[in-house]
Amino acid sequence: MARLRALLTLAVLALVAGGSCAFEFEEATIDSILVGFKNGSLTSTALVRYYLDQITRLNPLLHAVIEVNPDALRQAARADAERSTGHHRAAAGLHGVPLLIKDLIATRDRLNTTAGSLALLGSVVRRDAGVVARLRRAGAVVLGKANLPEWANFRSARSAGGLHGWSARGGQSRDPYVLSANLCGSSTGSSIAAAANMAAVTLRTETMDSILCPASLNSVVGIKPTVGLTSRSGVIPFSSRQDTVGPICRTVADAVHVLDAIVGYDALDAAATKAASKYIPQDGYKQFLKIEGLNGKRIGIPNGFFDFTDGTERQIVYKQHLNTMKQYGATVIENLDIANLSGILNITGSGLLNVLTAEFKFNLNNYLSNLSYSPVHSLAEIIAFNNAHPVEEKLKEYGQQVLLMSENTTGIGTQERTIIRQLEELSENGIVKLMTEHRLDAILTPDSEATPLIAYIGLPGIVVPAGYDEQGVPFSICYSGLKGYEPRLIEMAYAFEQTTKARKPPMFKN
Repeated sequence: MARLRALLTLAVLALVAGGSCAFEFEEATIDSILVGFKNGSLTSTALVRYYLDQITRLNPLLHAVIEVNPDALRQAARADAERSTGHHRAAAGLHGVPLLIKDLIATRDRLNTTAGSLALLGSVVRRDAGVVARLRRAGAVVLGKANLPEWANFRSARSAGGLHGWSARGGQSRDPYVLSANLCGSSTGSSIAAAANMAAVTLRTETMDSILCPASLNSVVGIKPTVGLTSRSGVIPFSSRQDTVGPICRTVADAVHVLDAIVGYDALDAAATKAASKYIPQDGYKQFLKIEGLNGKRIGIPNGFFDFTDGTERQIVYKQHLNTMKQYGATVIENLDIANLSGILNITGSGLLNVLTAEFKFNLNNYLSNLSYSPVHSLAEIIAFNNAHPVEEKLKEYGQQVLLMSENTTGIGTQERTIIRQLEELSENGIVKLMTEHRLDAILTPDSEATPLIAYIGLPGIVVPAGYDEQGVPFSICYSGLKGYEPRLIEMAYAFEQTTKARKPPMFKN
């Protein structure tokens, strides 16, 4: 009997060490992962091994991950050890949870930070990005870096077919729902990885559409926080006015878990994070995950966005969703006009591109100058590197016209400051005035169509899966609001998600 008890004890210990077959890895949420850690059916090591296996199997097809962390299993083992000894970090909400980080966000480890560019391969950062430092303190496991179209929308201009999805290091990304579908935004790799269960959660950045657009097209949740709510220190920059860091995850709750972990003041991004810290609610954002979150909300539907052909899947489903919101207590106000909408949406005519290219050159050169080591030291040297490596950088296919435009700028002068004021006035007289006059909690738009409305002055938005078109391509809805409106946006997004249950795992159609 004693021998039998000993064998049973060894079997239980082995089960705990390796993770139980009872744990459902596919579509695992942070809450289910934490329960698994607590009841002994899962370890961080087993979870990391699962995601590494997923990456090995799927990345040759999807090109979502640009680099795997060679220390991921070591970090997971450390988390397991801390949990077994009752270490204080084990109580943190992301302790032992593996995440992928966009390759614009610096990590002071054996991973590279390159923005998908061969020119920055081997560069060394001085410290973790501010958001990464927070995640490490919480005991999260950095699984690796996510792929992105090179230079995050600046490699080439947006075309009717969407961004090309190419990075020199990471290759051509592909949508896990419909492999031939268009891609969008520089967080493409992050959204694909989240959708295809290649990581528990992912972290990314947005200047203009880089969180909301890829999330919307990959049937995952993306939160674009109010600018300054999360630190941008250590992030390869584009615009200090518009850059923000946020999560892309499979569920609203998971995205909120990550948001809670990364918000807050950072002395290395002092002005923005101090100004936005007043919006952070006491006790965090998880308290706003309310199933009744639509009740009592005033949601505006601006004209010019939901003009889908009658009888199409999108038109039918979006109409059903509006009715659902009403049924669950929301007041939906339709046919609202946003002043100067065409001017806001025209990012070329508004002068935004001129401002962003000027900001990009200044901010990038400053970032490069602060690296411990870099093969290149300026935007001009990156352009020269691309010219010297035209095959690897696919110059014939994609060119580098926006990089050249940026190099030809001379900083933020009188003309650029005038454009910035005009952009701010467009937003103030547009979405801000509309929401204030109608006492709206959010405006609702399809996919990421609201991006220009909220980008110019750093407003937040949350994309939630809404359905799939006739070809199986995902589409979404986006709740957008004023600065600091994250609590009410989370309430609405969570209630909508839990009511509709629209998301499905990827189907990998051709």
